[in-house]
Amino acid sequence: MASRMFPSRDDRIQPAEAPPVALTIDGQRVSGLRGQTIAGVLLASGRLSWRTTSAGATPRGVFCGIGVCFDCIVTVNGDRDVRACQRRADDGDVILTQYDDLPGHDDQPQHDELTRRDELPGAAS
Repeated sequence: MASRMFPSRDDRIQPAEAPPVALTIDGQRVSGLRGQTIAGVLLASGRLSWRTTSAGATPRGVFCGIGVCFDCIVTVNGDRDVRACQRRADDGDVILTQYDDLPGHDDQPQHDELTRRDELPGAAS
């Protein structure tokens, strides 16, 4: 899938030049135009993936492009699980790719304070 940007002068709907924005993704500077989504800026810069799945460690980027599939999630300015196809790029945004390990499968059950039934408030013994 190739992505390229068309000059705004060729856009019949909005012929005015859009101001530039600069993002940082995993320490690399990427530029785009105000009004583009983060996914749009990344695609236009030639980047096709920016997340790795927990199972299988396969690369992911935009799949649906409308915020349904969550394949394009990134961390933006410290906020995790942001859908890059839904968030407009803002000048100075710091983007981090996401990868989460699957929970361990050892012999000891892993749980939070209120995950076992007998620890739930009001639960019958």
